Amino acid sequence: MSSEVYINHPNFGLLYRICLLDKNSELFATLYAQRLFFIVRQVEGGELEFAPVGRADARTLVEQRMRLLRRSGQHEDYGLLQSTHRQTFQ
Repeated sequence: MSSEVYINHPNFGLLYRICLLDKNSELFATLYAQRLFFIVRQVEGGELEFAPVGRADARTLVEQRMRLLRRSGQHEDYGLLQSTHRQTFQ
């Protein structure tokens, strides 16, 4: 989680990664406004699939990931994600 990841959405431009959700999906937000959120999955053939999510759902996903990190004892990653959560949602 220490490295920044950016991808280009075909319609909304540059997105940055907020957090990893599971093995094949990550949560991204628009770079400048931070108002549009997408779950990005890598599908067969290496293509990316974008699924839009609302702000409340994105916040819930980040909070679930924070709980998982805290329970698994990954305190450094938890702290980084907590900081991202504050910057993005508060």
